[in-house]
Amino acid sequence: MPMSSQALSTTAHTRAGRLTRSRAGTLRLALALGAGLGAGLVFASPAVAADDEVVFGVPAWPGITVKTEIASQLLEPLGYTVETREIGLQVIYQGMTTGDVDLFLGAWLPAQNPMLEPLEADGSIQRLATNVTGAQMTLAVPDYVYEDGVTSFADLDANRDAFDGEIYGFGAGSAASEILNEAITADTWGLGDWTLVDTSTVGMLSAAKSAITNQDPIVWVGWTPHWMNLELPMRYLEDDKNLFGEGNGESDVRTLIASDYAEANPNLVSLFDQFSFSAEEQSWMIQQYGQESRGFEEVASAWIESHPARIEAMLEGVTTRDGDPAWPAVRDALSL
Repeated sequence: MPMSSQALSTTAHTRAGRLTRSRAGTLRLALALGAGLGAGLVFASPAVAADDEVVFGVPAWPGITVKTEIASQLLEPLGYTVETREIGLQVIYQGMTTGDVDLFLGAWLPAQNPMLEPLEADGSIQRLATNVTGAQMTLAVPDYVYEDGVTSFADLDANRDAFDGEIYGFGAGSAASEILNEAITADTWGLGDWTLVDTSTVGMLSAAKSAITNQDPIVWVGWTPHWMNLELPMRYLEDDKNLFGEGNGESDVRTLIASDYAEANPNLVSLFDQFSFSAEEQSWMIQQYGQESRGFEEVASAWIESHPARIEAMLEGVTTRDGDPAWPAVRDALSL
């Protein structure tokens, strides 16, 4: 899910309550209090990761949490020790340059390009496969509003009064907020006299649900994958000016790997170059974990159990740490 680049949580944990393993270069928290400063993070010296250890950086986003758990459940039968660190986005990128984070499954592009591109340029990080196909972020309206003729950004200003001149966003500082504030300042699509109501994801979707219940017009920032696409009757507006990026906000969600770690672990590069889901599948994961309150381990297990052929394809050419084919090891360990 697209979010502000501000760091979120700074806790580190292992799966299912396992003890955190020791490792050179472990993440350390340092509080820096001063004028204009919040909490800062300091990393120890980088170290080359042992081949059997995999550390994921995981922001507090439901879809990434479940995808990372799926990866963890596949890696453990192969002989890898897995750790997940629930930390903020900026901290993940920093950690991938210091040996503290090996893999990240949530590089939402182009929104995160300002963080990624300098680290690609200096050779610290590599992109692997797109792990979600069909991702998009742009403005959305209820289907009844779309059917009444508001089908594009170009239709908004002619219907300003119906929308009270308001667009709902999910948080100041997000890429979406920056895009919309720039559009308002430039009067793009006649939005110069509109207001961006920047709340939170929960607040924005609560407003959308309320409007839909009352059959009122509303326009908000929508994206897929997300549970909203399964639970709300919604349509995305067309935009031939591509305010949210090429293809009307089409997004590329990539797996990132620390370059040194990739060089040392070609087996994992093979796996994560084949580790991919559709936007609809990740929307289901987000719905089950974020809305239905199922545990992320349970959601991950359910997806794996329902998709053995997909798991076999993901593991093609991959081996266990002992050099045996990966698929039989995973199939037997997880009873697929």
